[in-house]
Amino acid sequence: MKTRKLGTDGPEVSAIALGCMSFAGFFGPTDKAESFDCLDAARDQGISFLDTAELYGKGYSEELIGEYQQAREHRFSIATKGGIVIDGKRGEHDNSEAALRRALEGSLKRLKVEHVELYYIHRRDWSIEIEDVVETLTKFKNEGKIGGFGFSEISPSSLRRAHAVHPVTAVQNEYSLWTRYPDLGILQSCRELGVSFIPFSPLARGMFTETFPDPARFADTDFRKNMPRFLEPNYSANCKLISRFRDFAHSRGWNTSSVALAWILDRGKYLVPIPGTRSASHLKEWVGAAEINFSDEDRAEIKRILPVGFAHGDRYSDEQIVGIERYC
Repeated sequence: MKTRKLGTDGPEVSAIALGCMSFAGFFGPTDKAESFDCLDAARDQGISFLDTAELYGKGYSEELIGEYQQAREHRFSIATKGGIVIDGKRGEHDNSEAALRRALEGSLKRLKVEHVELYYIHRRDWSIEIEDVVETLTKFKNEGKIGGFGFSEISPSSLRRAHAVHPVTAVQNEYSLWTRYPDLGILQSCRELGVSFIPFSPLARGMFTETFPDPARFADTDFRKNMPRFLEPNYSANCKLISRFRDFAHSRGWNTSSVALAWILDRGKYLVPIPGTRSASHLKEWVGAAEINFSDEDRAEIKRILPVGFAHGDRYSDEQIVGIERYC
């Protein structure tokens, strides 16, 4: 597996990381054995970087990773997140030093480590200036609890304000062929400032795979259930368009998910996508994306098949988008 650097002074990590939200059942039931198999596959395929959060299963994803690392005597580089009030009202965030310290200490305990390579503010608390939040995160770094810090779903202006206080290591926003919002400023800002950009949902929540997910079978707990892009008539329209992309991938001898990830990797060496899965077999389908090299013809054909803004429907419902910083 090829590697990429986190920020300007962070560690080298695998060019593709593993998002661990699925371990907590956000996209369907799972169990520890299946998740351990997936982590085994990640380790064996050279993935060295995991992404999790306090929110995922109220700490369950972190607990599982901690148990795995102890049982297998294997250490991944880890990013985790805090700042969302667990068991609070929807959209309730707390970025105060006391709350973030409690969250971080809890994450370290569950992960069974004394230090994580990267710590994110999962969502902004608008009652606290971002400069003050950076001061808190800098304390954590100076105490040796975190290697670097970042923010999830923030705007270019907020990144620049934060970076002026202390260098930010990474920004994590949604980015994929069907969610191109970061092209409107945050990607450019990250590149200019030397900040890594970590795309989540790079496979469009299962759409860029060999088999489309079936919304009729989504459990009530499935995060996609009320997303506009998975509701009709949007869903059928999106399937039709992405089917053409799937045909293109096959015509080149590649699978769909690998091409979708390779497209992200091709955008710049400061991008480290974090596709999520709980399945070892699914992971093995896309882990080779880092070895794909596009020609100019390939790039032009992808652009023709899936032009910017092709997706039907918004990426979130009005309820789901609470706490996300919009800037265009």
